[in-house]
Amino acid sequence: MSIIQATIRVTKTKGQVNNLRSTGIVPGIIYGGELPNEKISITTKELKNLINKENFLSNVISIKLEGKEQKVLTRNISFDTVTDEPIHFDLMRVVKGGKIILEIPVKFINNELSPGLKRGGVLNIVRRKVELRCPAENIPTELVVDLNGLDIGTSIKISSIKLPEKVTPTIQGRDFVIATVAAPTVVKEPEKPAETVEGEAAEGADAAAEGSEKTSTDGDKAVSEKSKEEDKSSSDKK
Repeated sequence: MSIIQATIRVTKTKGQVNNLRSTGIVPGIIYGGELPNEKISITTKELKNLINKENFLSNVISIKLEGKEQKVLTRNISFDTVTDEPIHFDLMRVVKGGKIILEIPVKFINNELSPGLKRGGVLNIVRRKVELRCPAENIPTELVVDLNGLDIGTSIKISSIKLPEKVTPTIQGRDFVIATVAAPTVVKEPEKPAETVEGEAAEGADAAAEGSEKTSTDGDKAVSEKSKEEDKSSSDKK
């Protein structure tokens, strides 16, 4: 579990908050439970480290404030539209005995042990996250789907995932699909367009006609030359 050092802030005006940000500090608030809301601040560096952690919105973190630790969940982070720097954050206290609704990411393991995927099948992911109702003291960081032994045509449903005690999906009344192992997609070579074939046939016919015309012309020319020679020979004899 991540532990972040925070400080109580006493800012009252927008100018004071902006001055805080200019020194590398991000303002935020902690709310929830029986305690009053608390205005706090942490360094930009620590907040960015939190954001860069995988699935940070569903991970319970510990805020150290005035020597005491509080377990919290990140509920919202606002960013500057120009610089994309974090400018505010909201943290919700995790209260023992309470229930929290969270979107928990799904993780797929043992892809190399799936006969279906080995034969060229495709893992079709329907839900990358599942919304769950969780006890505050028992929040899973991820849902693990083991693909070992799964063949083409297999549907992985929520019932096939072992959920922690007292953790339930918010969708009730149906066994919804998380992913499937689908058959491989075969890409067929497109057939030759009919007009191209007809065009080629027409070109062949034109070429044949042109050749025939040329042969006929050459033949007529040869006959004409021969006639001229015969006429000349006859004239010489006379």
